Amino acid sequence: MKRIIYSLVLVFTLAISANTVTAAEKKDKVKTEMTAEQKIQLKRITDRVEEIKAMDKSELSRVEKKALRKELRELKQEARAMGGGVYLSVGAIIIIILLLILIL
Repeated sequence: MKRIIYSLVLVFTLAISANTVTAAEKKDKVKTEMTAEQKIQLKRITDRVEEIKAMDKSELSRVEKKALRKELRELKQEARAMGGGVYLSVGAIIIIILLLILIL
């Protein structure tokens, strides 16, 4: 009886994760290597971020500080879009942990 319950839980978990994997594959985020233009753009972004970090922000007005924060957020989004990466949702992490518990 215990074996049947474990089998059903495993099948249910795999069924849920299969839908997640299928949905993730549709975005087609396969990137191999950055082009020269992307490297130049990333270098420009990092230089600007370092320049903002080195600034003396104590003399800036409230509006200017807000504009700098907004610019930093935009630069961060651009860098993330260019860099790619692997992201795991909380649900996927929970499923992986449950599978490991059941297997071990």
